[in-house]
Amino acid sequence: MYRICPDQPHTLHDTAATRRLEQSAAALLPAHTLMQRAGLAVARLARALAPHARTIWIACGPGNNGGDGLEAAANLHQWGMPVLVTWLGTPDTAPPDALGSWQRARQAGVQFASEAPATLGPNDLCIDALLGIGLTPGNTRPPENRLLALLQHLHHSQAPLLAVDLPTGLQGDTGQYDPGFIAPAAPTAPSARHTLSLLTLKPGLFTGAGRDASGTVWFDDLDCDAGREPPCAQLSILRNAPVRLHASHKGSYGDVAVVGGEGLAARGMGMGGAALLAARAALHGGAGRVLVTLLEGTPLEIDVQQPELMFRHFHALQLTQLTVVCGCGGGQAVCAILPKVLTQAPRLVLDADGLNAIATDPALQQTLAGRAQGSMTTVLTPHPLEAARLLGTSTGAVQANRLEAAQRLATHFQCIVVLKGSGSIIASPEHVRLINPTGNPRLATAGTGDVLAGLIGALMASGMDAWRAAAEGVYRHGLSADHCPPKQSLTASTLVRQIGLPSQIT
Repeated sequence: MYRICPDQPHTLHDTAATRRLEQSAAALLPAHTLMQRAGLAVARLARALAPHARTIWIACGPGNNGGDGLEAAANLHQWGMPVLVTWLGTPDTAPPDALGSWQRARQAGVQFASEAPATLGPNDLCIDALLGIGLTPGNTRPPENRLLALLQHLHHSQAPLLAVDLPTGLQGDTGQYDPGFIAPAAPTAPSARHTLSLLTLKPGLFTGAGRDASGTVWFDDLDCDAGREPPCAQLSILRNAPVRLHASHKGSYGDVAVVGGEGLAARGMGMGGAALLAARAALHGGAGRVLVTLLEGTPLEIDVQQPELMFRHFHALQLTQLTVVCGCGGGQAVCAILPKVLTQAPRLVLDADGLNAIATDPALQQTLAGRAQGSMTTVLTPHPLEAARLLGTSTGAVQANRLEAAQRLATHFQCIVVLKGSGSIIASPEHVRLINPTGNPRLATAGTGDVLAGLIGALMASGMDAWRAAAEGVYRHGLSADHCPPKQSLTASTLVRQIGLPSQIT
């Protein structure tokens, strides 16, 4: 068993693969072995998390996840830990393994109660063994009232919470809550959260609502080799940065052109700041030179805070020799220059209003999809609403299965896609999807997406292939936010400066 940290690679498996692995392992082992291993792992972690607990309350569901909890209770009781179990199952309906664990717990002398304990303190521990992966995808039957009542006690308790395999109600494949289950609001969950994932790591723990629900993730493979099942995704990591030779110059690291920033004159909504943020990020991200083209005649010839940026009219850009970051704050003005950018830029990061323009123009969509045939590389960086527009669906549908939405975009447009959000997804037509493990809610502020686009552009310009540039750009972007001092406000400008501190991101 070990804790999942963002600096190590891990393969992720969906529910179907996990069930296949469970069935094949169970067929090779004596009966009840997997549940005994799972219960022992839960008990060990529980004892480590709450060594001085006066009460360890385990809420056990009627199925095998509840059986894991019952098995953990038997172990904890034998070790002298104060255990109390609420079991929703019955001896007549419990699966064979869960029934065996219930009998073992009773024989060990574990105390059972029909309701949650009245009070639990911060040194105690709650264990959620209600459902795990027991949710059936697409199930429309509402959860039972008693289960929901126990879940409310778990969420509102002052004691830390340890979920067995998955937090109850969370879909392991998507990171979203099943119908009938509601994610607890932050004020009602002040205690620490932990999840012990068993057999495999599930993608839903690391994206969507999963990051908040799961808290600190631990993993125990129960001595079963998940490598026999192909992964559905992987956790992204930051590789060692390429070494920069002393005998190099600014031309060695490429030119980035940032095209965006609609001016006030067009519609009375100036967005030049978005383009400047992307350009500054490209500069701090290591680009040799950064050119800035502000659209609709924005009257700016120098950035006094970043005078290294070089301003250009669009017609003066030699697009065929540049890595282009297009769309940041581009408004409607970006529509006029997009056809030329799409047909000439060999390396392109398309963001924000560039994506919105593509979504409304079938001809531009066809041109975008055709770039791959001309050996041009493209990275799209949509947030969920922009992804929904490109897919002709709703934000809710995108968020319902972020991995699938990102893959659909990547396949349709034959490019690399970064679907931003909690646990950003990186997808392409050729690679196993990645989930980014870095970043935090402080990134939910205007301009941070522009910073990401500029950073990815810088990495592509320096010679990094687009897939690695997207993955490492997202990772580095989130890690920079994670290293920002807690008492310092995290604006996009602050994030730009943080990206430029190598000691903070290695």
